[in-house]
This record gives sequence, C-alpha cells and structure tokens, in this order.
Amino acid sequence: MRDILIAAAVALLLSLFGTPLAIRLFSRRGYGQSIREEGPSGHHDKRGTPTMGGTVIVLAALLGYACAHLMSWTTPTVSAVLVLFLMTGLGMVGFLDDFIKIYKQRSLGLRSGAKALGQLIVGAVFAVLVVRFPNAYDITPAETRLSFLRDFGPSITIVGFTVWVLIMIVGFSNAVNLTDGLDGLASGATGAVLASYILIGNWQLRNSCTTQLGPNCYWVRDPLDLAVVAAAVLGALVGFLWWNAPPAKIFMGDTGSLALGGVIAGLAITTRTQLLLIILAGLCVVITLSVIIQVGSFKMTGKRVFRMAPLQHHFELAGWAETTIVVRFWIIAGLCAAFGLGLFYIEWMPKS
Repeated sequence: MRDILIAAAVALLLSLFGTPLAIRLFSRRGYGQSIREEGPSGHHDKRGTPTMGGTVIVLAALLGYACAHLMSWTTPTVSAVLVLFLMTGLGMVGFLDDFIKIYKQRSLGLRSGAKALGQLIVGAVFAVLVVRFPNAYDITPAETRLSFLRDFGPSITIVGFTVWVLIMIVGFSNAVNLTDGLDGLASGATGAVLASYILIGNWQLRNSCTTQLGPNCYWVRDPLDLAVVAAAVLGALVGFLWWNAPPAKIFMGDTGSLALGGVIAGLAITTRTQLLLIILAGLCVVITLSVIIQVGSFKMTGKRVFRMAPLQHHFELAGWAETTIVVRFWIIAGLCAAFGLGLFYIEWMPKS
C-alpha cells in the first residue's frame, strides 16, 4: 500500500509542477494544436494551444513508479515493466504523430497505415513477452486464454492470443484517442478506469492463490505492482488535468491518448480482466461505437446518424456547452467504472 501512495504522490507532484514548464517550452517552440476545419466552430479558438502534453504524463508516471521502488528498496516486477513498456511505446507512436502535425502545420500526422503499424509492432512485442517469465509459482503475466473476472475456457493458442491482444491494444488506444476531443474528457474517463485497477490489484493481492487457495482466489503474477502502475499513471493524470481542465492550457495529444489507452489495455491483460475492461471503460467504448455507426451508416445509406462523430461533438452541435458535456460524460465514465467494479466484487458478496 505504501508503494501505491508514493507512486501516486510523486507522479502527481511531477505532473502538476512539470506541466507549466512544458506549456512554456512548447509555446516558445510553437508546438501548437492544429484544428480540423470541418470540426465544431467553437474549437477554432483552441488553435495554437500547446499539445504533446502526454509526454509529461508518461514521464511523471515512469518516475513515480521508479521512486516508489527506490524508496522501498524493491525490484520492479515483469508484469509492471511490460505494462509500462506498452504505455511508453504507444506514447512514442503518438509523439511521432503529434510532431508531424506540428512540423507540417496540419490536423493529420502519421498516415493511418503507419500509425497502425507502430501500434501493431509495440503490441506484438508486448503480446509475445507477456506469456513468458513465470515466477516461482509458474505464473506468467498472462495466459493464452480469455478472461473476464479471471481466466476462463481453454487456451486460444499463442497465435489467437496475440491477435486478441493486438485487437485490445489497438482498439483501446484508438478509443481513448477518439474520446480526447474536449478539454479534460479523456483524462477524466481514463482516470476512473485507473482508479478501478488500483482497487482490483489490491484485492487480487489480498486474495491471491499463492497465499490462500480458495474457489475465488486469483492467479495473477504481480497484482500489487500493477496497482502501483495504475496509481502512478493516475497521479500523473490528475496533475495534468489541473492544466487540461476547460479551458485547457495544454492538450495531451496522441502522445497521451495512445499511451493511456495502452496502459489500461495492459492492466486488463495482466490482471486477467480483459472483457471487464469493456465495461470499466464503457464511455470510451460507446464513443468508439458512435464513430463506427456514423461511418457505416454513411457508407451504406449516405445518411448520418449523428450530427457529427465522435459522440461528444454531436452534443456540441446540439447546443450543449463544452463543460456540460465533459462533466456529464465524466459522470457516465464513473458509473461505468462503478458498475464494472460491482461485477468484479459481486462473487465475494454473501449469498443469502
């Protein structure tokens, strides 16, 4: 528990006081956000706001995690290092995307194929390594099975598992990216998921099959250290949100959104709660579905279901204030996380 608090506190302070430095640095260098001409007219005032703030989130989270282990003289675990690798690798893909946007002064950075290739390469390395490195109890960070509250069913083979992990990583990194359309929206939505994984990791530690065998115990390799990772990223995110809240002084950019999508996917895989993430991150899933529905409807019928996709822009064009949308969507994100946690804990409830 001490490591969780240290990681969160250090990451929060680094992000809270480091973000203003990033704002000044990016402003001097002209690292401002480009805005799509076809986007909501209210967004045009945001042109030039510093972007790539996700670099602060990633660095603060990494340093927060490292400080927690340095202060407790403990060794980082394989599970945590792999999740942090996934976060950092996807953050680097997002950084390239953001930098190209800034350098070429356009709203599109990496071509979609190049961006997807970067996500797939990082995801494939993670997928291959996450089923290796057994500990003394022969538990690896992940198994080649699907999971909801824990692993279930037969192995889907290493090939099938790799494909599934890639779908999760690409899907959720893009889902958070689509959610990052309004000031503070993606920060609040992913923050609720990260808070959930702090609780999940701590509960899995207390009910680990390595310490007490039982019908509901968990075969998770490093539950405590995964909670430390979630705490470090959450702390960094809260510090960043202080400056990213409407009206934002800085945007996280693809650097932050891809990294955050990667870290929640990595936590789901290593805590054996892959399908539960669909509920915990329900807001991001719904926003992604709105884009799929919009594109599919337009291609098949030539008609649009929403005024604009992703979903948050539909409500903007319907006349909702940006802060109203953000707060209401935060409430939805919190309810999704609470419902997911309820499902996680329900098997421990006394049966009358």
